[in-house]
Amino acid sequence: MVFYIGPLVHSAMDNPTGFSGELQSLLDVQSWRWCVRDAVWLRNQLVAPVTEELVFRGAMLPMLVPCTGPTAAIFIAPLFFGLAHFHHIIEQRPLHKDGMCVILMVSGTQFLYTTLFGAFTAFLFMRTGHVVGPVLCHSFCNSQGLPDITSALQHPHQSAILLSYLMGLLLFLVLLFPLTDPFFYGPIPVCSLSAPTASAC
Repeated sequence: MVFYIGPLVHSAMDNPTGFSGELQSLLDVQSWRWCVRDAVWLRNQLVAPVTEELVFRGAMLPMLVPCTGPTAAIFIAPLFFGLAHFHHIIEQRPLHKDGMCVILMVSGTQFLYTTLFGAFTAFLFMRTGHVVGPVLCHSFCNSQGLPDITSALQHPHQSAILLSYLMGLLLFLVLLFPLTDPFFYGPIPVCSLSAPTASAC
């Protein structure tokens, strides 16, 4: 979540009531009632994070680690995760009248960021041994989307927003290993960074 400090500050600055307004909308019961009745919200915030993390992290990584080793598995499994998002081409066709070239560029960008996100959640799963962390990260990132750097660069409070983006990135990098220390997540991980056995594959 610290990675999203920039977008969260940006959103709060754009809200006329500031941070308190953002917090009020987050705690608004009526808003949550609307969300749980919305099929798209349920897909993006619950169904996709749970099913995709169970498949791509919970099932795929424990099978890959004995064959490829932990580091390679962290980078191989997300490729499948990225490819699995190419079905969004179907959703893009009515939106882009410019043709297939634009659609492929959008899908290629989506493949890139879903693969990077998949590597992060694979790392998270391997470090903690639990799928809950990746599911929560996935749901949160789906709710936020990609950070809107272009809008941040054009904002009247550009310096403050860009500083918050930088702070979020630095905190993410500094806290990545300490907050994913296996010590905090129980003695029996589902999947560990152990070396592959010779007879595994």
